[in-house]
Amino acid sequence: MFRFWIYLPFHLLVAMCLCHSIKMPTSSQHSFKSDLFSCNHSLILADGKETTVHLLKDIPKRYCFILEEDRAPAPFTVTVTPCDVPIEWSILVHKASTKFLGKAARGDYDTLETTKSQKIPKSVSIIFNYKGNSVETYMGMSSYSAFYMLEFLSVERDTHIAVYLTTDTTSGHLYPELPVDPRIDVIGVDHATVTLAWKHSPSVLKHKENIQYCLLVNEKHNYKSLCAAETAIRSSGMKSPPALALSLFPYFLDHQQVMILSNSELSIINRVSNGEVRQICMGTKNTYTVPNLRPSTQYYFDVFVVNLLTNASAAYTGTFARTLEEPEPKVIELKDGKLIHLILDGKKQKFYSLQYQARHKKIQFTFQSCSGQVGVQIARNGKVLASENIAGFKHFSLKGKLLDTYLVQLRSMDHTNSSVKVQVSSHFHKPFFPLLPESLKIKSFSKLRTCNSVTIAWLGTQEQSKYCVYKKRIKEDQVWMEVRSADRCSGPKTRYNSEKVLCKYFYDINLRRAVTTQTIKGLEAGTLYLFDVYLTGPSGIPVRYHSKVVKTRKKC
Repeated sequence: MFRFWIYLPFHLLVAMCLCHSIKMPTSSQHSFKSDLFSCNHSLILADGKETTVHLLKDIPKRYCFILEEDRAPAPFTVTVTPCDVPIEWSILVHKASTKFLGKAARGDYDTLETTKSQKIPKSVSIIFNYKGNSVETYMGMSSYSAFYMLEFLSVERDTHIAVYLTTDTTSGHLYPELPVDPRIDVIGVDHATVTLAWKHSPSVLKHKENIQYCLLVNEKHNYKSLCAAETAIRSSGMKSPPALALSLFPYFLDHQQVMILSNSELSIINRVSNGEVRQICMGTKNTYTVPNLRPSTQYYFDVFVVNLLTNASAAYTGTFARTLEEPEPKVIELKDGKLIHLILDGKKQKFYSLQYQARHKKIQFTFQSCSGQVGVQIARNGKVLASENIAGFKHFSLKGKLLDTYLVQLRSMDHTNSSVKVQVSSHFHKPFFPLLPESLKIKSFSKLRTCNSVTIAWLGTQEQSKYCVYKKRIKEDQVWMEVRSADRCSGPKTRYNSEKVLCKYFYDINLRRAVTTQTIKGLEAGTLYLFDVYLTGPSGIPVRYHSKVVKTRKKC
């Protein structure tokens, strides 16, 4: 448990004066300065605040605090959060001036153990000693004035820890509470997702608006605190955004980080050479499905409950799971000249495989993206020939050998579903799709625009084709949705008869002159209209030009 991602400056913490039941030594306690407990060589630990302590390897660091004399027993708790490597820490008390009763919050420890490197005077006792990298809390009770010292030591390398001392046990806790059973349950595993669930923190039930859950996903190991996780992320060269920024507003990321916002959730993905670390905050939901994981990969999951007012956090017991192997994709056999229409799942980022065995040396693949952007990859006998993202029409003319096997892989490049029509043919003289112009854009002429008419133009081809024009009255807030949701594969049959303007045939052998214009009359002044043109060739397959939005003049 420790403050989530943000630490108060160290020099501010050590300069804070003690308050409540902690005070500086008085004249009656002056004799303590001559022994091990001399505060000339240690720092006063602030009450009710979390202190960041930086440790140098093999150099002990001491903090002291004094409990004020009082008739009633004086309770206190000390919580220490290692932020990296295991450390050793002890609580010492002067026997001559105190009677004490204390226990560790987790497990039983030898409270009389002394370190070999220390020579403790007979008047001094070690009431608690711990070695490890877990978050540990000592709860004690003193009957008289007492002089206490905390000693910290790191024997592996330089590190830092978080220390929290409080003598106020009646008010709320700095750290959110964990449930009786703090384990994370894995309730579902797929090749690309893992679903987790955990019991609610009592703090969520009491202070829902100030508490949230955050999930950490990585491929190395579990972390016992967010402090440890932050240190690991920074040591890998990544920047770690503050939790408060992470949960309340978008954070400015570097090139190694990707931010995803959806459904009031925020996910920070840190890219590293040996994988990625994800930080996901999801409010007070206690179930979550982690998406977009790699197949057959072991992931470690840690859940932290965070107090948004104090940035303090508590760690659930981490878990791990291995994603399933990705199933072999179903291969669809393509037949010469046959058109197929596929809906591509964008949420699962699933690949769709098509196979074709050539019966001629020259073949042509044709793709028509009906909605969204589609990723296309064509391979022959295991060698990739073409790879491209398409959002319209695309032809690939290939030359190989008889009985060559072609494998086509498709997937949606958007997070929503996409659709695409695919055809492969060896009969170039019998194209299934109509001959297309150089551009499918519709142009409008501003100077020819009036209060009740609009003039548009579009390109044609050298092939006699049918062109149908449709109009639709729309509102300002409908423009983006109408254009975005347009199905580029739909034909005139999907439109209302009331929207039809006209149909006409035209072509020109000279492509420079293969252009036509059309003036649409009978419109309302100051009104937005959506115009569509459909091209239908000899095969009867329609092709939709890009929609054009034009507003008539308000005054003429």
